[in-house]
Amino acid sequence: MHSVLNRHFFFIKEHVGMFKAANNFDIYDPESNQMQMICREEKLGFFTKMLRFTDYKRMTPFHIEVRSTEGEKILTIKRGVSIFLSTVQVLDENDELVGEFKQKLFSIGGKFDVLSPSGQTLCKLVGKWTSWDFKFEKDGVELGHVSKKWSGIGKELFTTADNYILEVNDSVPQGNSVRYLILAAVLCIDMVLKE
Repeated sequence: MHSVLNRHFFFIKEHVGMFKAANNFDIYDPESNQMQMICREEKLGFFTKMLRFTDYKRMTPFHIEVRSTEGEKILTIKRGVSIFLSTVQVLDENDELVGEFKQKLFSIGGKFDVLSPSGQTLCKLVGKWTSWDFKFEKDGVELGHVSKKWSGIGKELFTTADNYILEVNDSVPQGNSVRYLILAAVLCIDMVLKE
């Protein structure tokens, strides 16, 4: 596991674009404002690009690689075509499955089960339908928290870019694979629920 995942705070900034097909993000240390990771969706097929500009955008597949600023692969997030509910895979730097997210049916505000490679529930990602506020919970204990950081009404109205603050609780040990999943889930919130 890359050491950058052991941090407790991340600022995730989506790239601004009026007519963009790819989902691209930069991840910063909010205290130093230094970029820590880059997230790029470079493997987009022609039909996927075309569908991204339609009402079927939420159903399109995605494949995002998260890399350090030096270019080292940290994790990969991918999903195939999604008709009703999403199942998203998270792979480590060696392309080994770390876990999955399974979207829950009839959840108001958005809810995912965060699963281990063997299918065990590690925690739940639960959102409020009234806001951009999501929590990672296990047995009533909060493991992490995601909230949307507003970057100005004009920018939000005329672009599709969103910015998020992620806080990973001290109760998640350094080096624990749940850290991969928590960071990956922030990108999934944007692509699966909020697009």
